[in-house]
Amino acid sequence: MKTRTLYQEIWDELSSEKNMVLLAGPRQAGKTTFSKIIAQQYANQFYFNWDISGARVKFLENPLFFREMKRVDDTLPLVVFDELHKFKDWKNYLKGLYDEFKQEYQFLISGSGRLDTYRKGSDSLAGRYYLFHLWPFTISELGNNNHSFGRFMENPLRIRMDNHLFISDLWHNLTELSGFPEPFLSGKKTTYRRWSNTYSNQLIREDIREQADIRSIGDVESLYMLLPSKIGRPLSIPSLAKSLKVSYNSIQKWIMTFESLFLLFSITPWSKKISRAIQKERKLYLWDSPRIEDPAARFENMIALELYRAISSWNDIGFGSFSLHYIRNRENQEVDFLIANERKPFLMIEAKLTETTPSPSLRIFQNQLKIPAIQLTQTGDSYRMIPNNSQHILCAPASQWLSGLP
Repeated sequence: MKTRTLYQEIWDELSSEKNMVLLAGPRQAGKTTFSKIIAQQYANQFYFNWDISGARVKFLENPLFFREMKRVDDTLPLVVFDELHKFKDWKNYLKGLYDEFKQEYQFLISGSGRLDTYRKGSDSLAGRYYLFHLWPFTISELGNNNHSFGRFMENPLRIRMDNHLFISDLWHNLTELSGFPEPFLSGKKTTYRRWSNTYSNQLIREDIREQADIRSIGDVESLYMLLPSKIGRPLSIPSLAKSLKVSYNSIQKWIMTFESLFLLFSITPWSKKISRAIQKERKLYLWDSPRIEDPAARFENMIALELYRAISSWNDIGFGSFSLHYIRNRENQEVDFLIANERKPFLMIEAKLTETTPSPSLRIFQNQLKIPAIQLTQTGDSYRMIPNNSQHILCAPASQWLSGLP
């Protein structure tokens, strides 16, 4: 059983300040397993799963049934509610629970994208909880090579070449099997293929049909099948609408639904201090990377997952207000990723499968923004610092630099 140390640290921080913590993330990313790992650390614990029919009946008959738990000592008990968001009135239930029992219990509520989606609307739980996200495995979680957050912020170009062969093997497995625990831990491509087909069909035909008023599930499935070929470049909603012969608004709605249920995420262009920058088109990335056939696009998607995991964890724990973007101007000069903090550019990252010479666009935009820059490659066992006027660009293997992310 993976201990998932990166997320354990977030839990320790948040639970020390708030007695109710919400845990959100993709289906089958390991939220239930992680919740049980947390529960094992408590002498007094109670685990409830809405999907277990007997537990659900007991809950409906007596919503405070957890109070019947037998305690082995006087320490604060932990109550874990898994998939509680499937209960129609879950938000009001948790509000009352927190208000009445916040001094007597610690609560961990684990669930899918709905915990995050409803947080963005009118929130009757405001001020009563902290929320954090658990994602599929990443190289920064598995590589045991992480810098501290403080050291990373001092110098994001710092890199460790420790355990190169081990980290390269991990990276290869993540590329072929995804970071979702079931296929990754199996180590088998056949298991991944079976899992991936079942996973997307289940999400679309169950969760998406339930959450959104979508009548044409076949068109939604077709859209999801098209998306792997769109990775790595700004998304054209009109083009997708034309291909599927549906409205612009339908495509927009379906993609927003995909994002809310963690099938994908999007990043927006960065335009501040960039001459003739594009400002509207998003780029999309899939959590299930191996669905992407093009090697360069899959490599870019892998880097996007690592960066997105990092900034979301930093935001969850309270290190800053980080966001992920890309840069592109009307001359089609582009850098794949820009990390900003408090709306200020902090770091640029370019993805190149094999090219170890910094791209002209990376040089140009670094000279404009005056921030550190990195070019990551798929393979390699060494790195170089390339001068760029008064600055430097790090050229390095992606797996090694990414494994150092806090």
